[in-house]
Amino acid sequence: MPTKVPAPSDFPSHTVTVTQGPGPSPSPNILLLLHGLGDSAAGFSAFGRAMNLPETTVVTVQAPTPLPFDLGGFHWGDDVNFDSRTGALDMDAGLTRSTTKLLELVRNTLVQKCGYRLREILILGFGQGGMAGLTLARELSISPSSSSAAGSENREPLAGVVSIGAPYPLSGQRSGPKNRTPVLLVSGRDSAVVSDGAVTRTKEVFEFVEVSRYTRKGDGMPSNRDEMLPVMQFFARRLRSRQGVPEGSVELG
Repeated sequence: MPTKVPAPSDFPSHTVTVTQGPGPSPSPNILLLLHGLGDSAAGFSAFGRAMNLPETTVVTVQAPTPLPFDLGGFHWGDDVNFDSRTGALDMDAGLTRSTTKLLELVRNTLVQKCGYRLREILILGFGQGGMAGLTLARELSISPSSSSAAGSENREPLAGVVSIGAPYPLSGQRSGPKNRTPVLLVSGRDSAVVSDGAVTRTKEVFEFVEVSRYTRKGDGMPSNRDEMLPVMQFFARRLRSRQGVPEGSVELG
């Protein structure tokens, strides 16, 4: 059971914003928000507040590296690459350094300092942040903490990962048993990034993968109720609760 409400001061090497759920005690759920390429924690945190998930503390993490050339914003990649087809920045630029930092954030702060189990932690990432979230979920299951007491707990799956506009990266490792963290991939119709091949690659790493596609083209953030509903249904099935089901609630799926 969580023992401490996370605070920004608990994350000394990261820029984060923390939105605590109602009540003074630690929420039974943590939602990690990982912004897209060129964004920041401050810019992405409003999305977490707007979802208003019950009994959930939202921790919005900023990518570790600023973009060069005064482009503004931050990125999760080991390098800055450009897509030869489009000329845009390539999301799949290696995620080793950012994954190491995210592993430390989860293990040292959320698990060891605040008392959370991995099964109480959800991730939502957009674009490159979605790739980072999927990579983090895999690495947590194959490289447990050096603490013998926490080692077995660190091998359990996360509560779930929602990746909007991004599959598991080509640069990621795929060897070993499949990860049991439930995954929801969200993308636009006929997405060039979340292609059928990219979905297959993600399923090579994760045992439980759902795909939700917008009726429109484009892999942006959900822009209306219909686009957001599959995300909220995914969360509704995986959030833990101390209060039970409130009177008048409607089951979403």
